[in-house]
Amino acid sequence: MQQIAAVIVAALILQLAAFSQASSTFVGTWKLVSASTRTDTGQVTDTFGSDPKGFLTYTADGRMAVVITSSGRKPLSVNDPKAAPVAERAEAFSTMVAYAGRYTLEGNKVIHHVEASWVPNQAGTDLTRFATLQGDRIILRTTPMLLNGASSVVELTWERLK
Repeated sequence: MQQIAAVIVAALILQLAAFSQASSTFVGTWKLVSASTRTDTGQVTDTFGSDPKGFLTYTADGRMAVVITSSGRKPLSVNDPKAAPVAERAEAFSTMVAYAGRYTLEGNKVIHHVEASWVPNQAGTDLTRFATLQGDRIILRTTPMLLNGASSVVELTWERLK
C-alpha cells in the first residue's frame, strides 16, 4: 500500500514540475500586438480593427485574465454605464472581450477554463488556444469557429511586457 501511495505522490510531483516548467514560459503579462481572423476561404480581416488594445496575464499558480478592446471605440455619453443609452452599451459590449479563470497546458495548447466572462454563457466553458512562441512574442490561435456564417480562426499576437 505504501508503495502505491509513493508512486502516486511521485507522479503528482512530476506533473506539477512539468506544469511549472511549461507554465513559466507563459507566466507574465502580454500586450496585444495584432488580431486577425482568417476564414476557411482565406479571407483575412482585422478582428478588432487596425489598432486593438489588450492585455493577457498568466500567473505561476495557473490563473489567467484577458481583456481586448477594438480600436476606435466611442466613449459613452455619460460616465455611468448603466445610465448610458442602450445602443451605446450594446456597441461597447460588442467591441470588447474579457474573461478570467484558470489555465492548463497540453503540448502546444493552452486551455483557458473560464470562470468569469463578459459573455455570461462562456463561464464554465473551456477555450482552447494553439500557442506558438517566437522570442518575446506568443501567437495564440483559436479552434475553428463559425463567425458571420464562415468557419474562421482568430490569431492573436502578444508581446511580453518587461
